[in-house]
Amino acid sequence: MPSVPNISSSPSISGPGVLYLQVKRELLRRIETHQWRPGQALPNERTLATELQVSIGTLRRAVDELVHEHVLVRHQGKGTFVKLHSKDRYLFQFFRVQAHEDWSHLGLKAAPEYPQVQCLSFERQRSDEVSAGALRLREGDPIFVIHNRLSLSGRPVVLDRIVISASLFKGMTEKRFRERENTIYNLYQTDFGITVLHTQERARAVLATREAMRHLGVTNGAPLLEVQRLALSFGERPVELRTSLIASQRHDYVTDVTRNE
Repeated sequence: MPSVPNISSSPSISGPGVLYLQVKRELLRRIETHQWRPGQALPNERTLATELQVSIGTLRRAVDELVHEHVLVRHQGKGTFVKLHSKDRYLFQFFRVQAHEDWSHLGLKAAPEYPQVQCLSFERQRSDEVSAGALRLREGDPIFVIHNRLSLSGRPVVLDRIVISASLFKGMTEKRFRERENTIYNLYQTDFGITVLHTQERARAVLATREAMRHLGVTNGAPLLEVQRLALSFGERPVELRTSLIASQRHDYVTDVTRNE
């Protein structure tokens, strides 16, 4: 195993706040370089604190932030693990479309529904100005463009256009994408070592295009919600640009602000 820097002796350390951030960056470095892989347990607190030459309290504060940021997860009685993308995490953190609810009867809410996903197309193209700028590529670099249709309770609700860099996802094929056993983000993480940590999103109202009419079954000019999502990995590196057209006649775009704070 590579040697571990003596964090506590760094001349840049000026107080406990800075020290725990140094510890956090070191933990992130180990995860990013796959010293700890998705789903793998971290060493116990005492062992890790001794190795990093910090107190357990300092280590715990760094770990707490990474748990809050969905990088790590604690399992009672088992330890702390590198968080693995799963269907539950997708529903909890990334999928925000739910059927309309009657707000006059607040109380127990129905569990979010995992969508049925159908891949409509998978193509290798050249990046345009928009995708190149978002993904930090040069215009004309090779990309994969994927169109998915997401249905809830058998009704088409979302039309996704997904753009990823072909050089970043070397070895990606249509067969590999279609035959994945879990979520798209799980595929990125387990097969390509790319972990989506969080996203930046923009939403606006648009009118239905012919493509949306065909795949979502909406009428010409029907109002849709368009959400542009940039998925980010370690170091705020953009890894996916996704544009979602959402039929909002029977569904809402739901964000739990308290949960995401």
